[in-house]
Amino acid sequence: MSELLRIEDLKIHYPIRSGFFNRVTDYVYAVDGVDFVIEKGKTYGLVGESGSGKSTIGKAIVGLEKTTSGKITYEGQDVTKKSVRRHLNYNKDVQMIFQDSMSSLNPKKRIVDVIAEPIRNFERLSDQEEKQKVRKLLDIVGMPDDALYKYPHEFSGGQRQRIGVARAVATNPKLIVADEPVSALDLSVQAQVLNFMKQIQEEFGLSYLFISHDLGVVKHMCDNIAIMYKGRFVEIGTREDIYLRPQHIYTKRLLSAIPRIDVANRDKHMDNRRKVEKEYQESQGDYYDSNGRVFDLSSLSPTHQVALKRGGA
Repeated sequence: MSELLRIEDLKIHYPIRSGFFNRVTDYVYAVDGVDFVIEKGKTYGLVGESGSGKSTIGKAIVGLEKTTSGKITYEGQDVTKKSVRRHLNYNKDVQMIFQDSMSSLNPKKRIVDVIAEPIRNFERLSDQEEKQKVRKLLDIVGMPDDALYKYPHEFSGGQRQRIGVARAVATNPKLIVADEPVSALDLSVQAQVLNFMKQIQEEFGLSYLFISHDLGVVKHMCDNIAIMYKGRFVEIGTREDIYLRPQHIYTKRLLSAIPRIDVANRDKHMDNRRKVEKEYQESQGDYYDSNGRVFDLSSLSPTHQVALKRGGA
């Protein structure tokens, strides 16, 4: 598979100002030096708790967040500058699905205009051609024709998120950054939206950067996964590496916290949680430095990298 997007040593730091002269006294290290590659047609998962920096990476990729340093390379071109993004039609090729479907849709616009807006930015279609394309996009995500002239508040959360998916694919993008796209939805509706996203990926050959705190959802969607904590990656690997051979204590804690319905082995799962928690309390020095910062990644295999103390467990 060929490379679509590469991030190298990306850093996004926010200054903290204080005192009478409002001087910069410290920084919030939202993203503190991360590297990864997204290949064409693949789904890359970015997992971490709230505040870990995962959504900040997504916004930096689509140009909604200014980078402090580092490089974002798209099809071999550095796109950290707006002028380069315009020249490459980058904003057409890279789209985003937001977590809050209601606030991401203009409440004053009918759905036909919500979905048509990105089309109007990049294509010159007649009114009839535009309406036909919007109808096709709604059909792809399982929405009826009469949705065209309704407003966002007239739909359920799951329906609005499907409309968000339709808008994201309206420009025929190559990469979609999906930021917690199903976290606010019921489980049954989550499954519907995720299945639609998979179908669209197969039809259009899309790549996804799928941002979530839910390891269960990520397992269903992603080929490769990065686990993030305090602005840094603690572990990167294939789905099998992460779920079958986790090495970092943070990854193990996330996995042990996944709810299970296997009642017969309830005690076994509880014992595993206690074991992981004990390891976390006793072995933090193997995973974090004296300031609580995650160590640099080191390779365990061609696909698996873990942030461990040199010579650590």
